[in-house]
Amino acid sequence: MSEGEKTGTEHPQQTGRLSVTATTTDGVRVLTLAGEIDHHTGDTLRQALDTPGTPCPRIVVDMGEVTFMDSSGINILITAHQDLGSSDGWLRLVAVGPSVMRTLSIVGLDAVIDCHTTLRQALDA
Repeated sequence: MSEGEKTGTEHPQQTGRLSVTATTTDGVRVLTLAGEIDHHTGDTLRQALDTPGTPCPRIVVDMGEVTFMDSSGINILITAHQDLGSSDGWLRLVAVGPSVMRTLSIVGLDAVIDCHTTLRQALDA
């Protein structure tokens, strides 16, 4: 992620089979996920998406290394999308792999949350 300005790199959090690395690029919080999102690891994602008191929070979730996501992940993303939208912010997904994109498409989440191929596209949308 050499594009744009990066600040605030945080150490990766890992719980079970999911790791989350948070950085800031062009003033947008970027969460890079790796592993599986399910009922065992959902709290890690939920905490990473939490932005209490942040005016106009903007988050891009890089899902390029996510190998599995169940309904727990879908519900977490829907809640985050709604919460961020109610604060005049937004949530965008980037680099969603084929198996996870199939899950998003089946439930129609790809029509609700913007999905992009690259981080730059997500930041510039």
